[in-house]
Amino acid sequence: MKDFLNRLLSTAAENGIEASEAYYVEKESFSLMRCQGDGEYKSNQTRGLGFRGLMNGRMGYASTEAFDDEAIQQLVKGVKESAELCENDDVQILYKGGDQLPEIQLYQPQLDQVSAETKLEAAAKLEEMSSGMDERIVNGYYGVETGKVTVRIMNSYGMDRSYTENVCAIFSQPNAKDGECVSSGGYQQLERDFSKLDVEKVAKEAVKRAVDGLHAQPVPSGVYRIVLDPEAMTSLLGVFATVFSGETEQKGLSLLSGKMGQTVAADCVTLVDDPLMPQCFDSRPFDAEGVPSRRNVLLEKGVFQGFLHNLKTAKKAGVESTGNASKAGFAGAVRVSPSNLYFEKGSISLEQLLKNVGDGIVINDVSGLHAGANPVSGDFSLLAKGYTLKDGKRDKPVERITVAGNFYELLKNIRCFADDLTFPGGSIGSATVDVGEMTVSGS
Repeated sequence: MKDFLNRLLSTAAENGIEASEAYYVEKESFSLMRCQGDGEYKSNQTRGLGFRGLMNGRMGYASTEAFDDEAIQQLVKGVKESAELCENDDVQILYKGGDQLPEIQLYQPQLDQVSAETKLEAAAKLEEMSSGMDERIVNGYYGVETGKVTVRIMNSYGMDRSYTENVCAIFSQPNAKDGECVSSGGYQQLERDFSKLDVEKVAKEAVKRAVDGLHAQPVPSGVYRIVLDPEAMTSLLGVFATVFSGETEQKGLSLLSGKMGQTVAADCVTLVDDPLMPQCFDSRPFDAEGVPSRRNVLLEKGVFQGFLHNLKTAKKAGVESTGNASKAGFAGAVRVSPSNLYFEKGSISLEQLLKNVGDGIVINDVSGLHAGANPVSGDFSLLAKGYTLKDGKRDKPVERITVAGNFYELLKNIRCFADDLTFPGGSIGSATVDVGEMTVSGS
């Protein structure tokens, strides 16, 4: 591969491309899912290369999944044609490198040695335990996944950087039935070490969620004290994360524009983007342009500290890149995205937070995020479910309600975070949070 990349860069230079970059990705994935005793698995290996180059200040893009002499000619031709058609006048930059990269352990060699039989046994055990924990569990889906990815960036300035990471996961999604009432629950665990996957813990939590949702009913419409659990809060943050992007701000689509140094959230709110957390799953030593990764604080005690940037948006804003260049696959254009984005935890326990709230609704699931949330205005109206809270204790399951509000106002109204910080999906995190009063539409 190194020989291929060197020949590609040399050919580009010989054909008048002033500076060029190759972005190579190699992936291996394995997934196994079981349902009612039957299972099927998929195993894939893919690799591809995104190539971009500068001609007369314009950036051209091309990509391939072939790695031969013909591919080199097609990539160079594609970049030249793309650059000629480009109408973007923004200053385009390729990173020269030469600086020190942070050390972060993302690869566990032992994971590559776990056999398909071992994964099958884990899935079978997960199904057996989930199905046998409660007589109301009638069926479900249970699975094991592993993945490995290598990213390498080489450019005509001499930069050559790469890293490899791997990950494994198990998930349980059982369905519970009691009379005519049906409820589903789901829980997953992600690790880099297969031996740390806890089948019993995942099964117990998934079954609990399924059973706890039985006989859920909507509550009367009104204004309620609302608590968002980590899954609900991270779902919301994931939709509105684009407001912290320098790319979004420069398009005039972020209401945080011009508010650096201003208080935009409650003083208990600190929001961090940190790609250097090995236990999280959007970690990396460098971004999609080769810029070293670093921890960035976006909100500190409610005060807005600044936007996330790649090289292009940073140049336009007159600041340094925050190391947040991203690509949606090897063939994608360079954009701006967060890595491991999370609200810092509070200092009180979940039990104490619920006790302080007293009566209200705990929301543990929101849906309709893309249709019911407007990242530009911050407004949202989402289907939700959870349970009522009475005297700080769980009361009755709730579903078929709609919770409405505004993300910017929600940040200002947050009263407290608990100390149970988790990353439900692997890269966006939050603790349970008391968000004050919100409008709920129900029965």
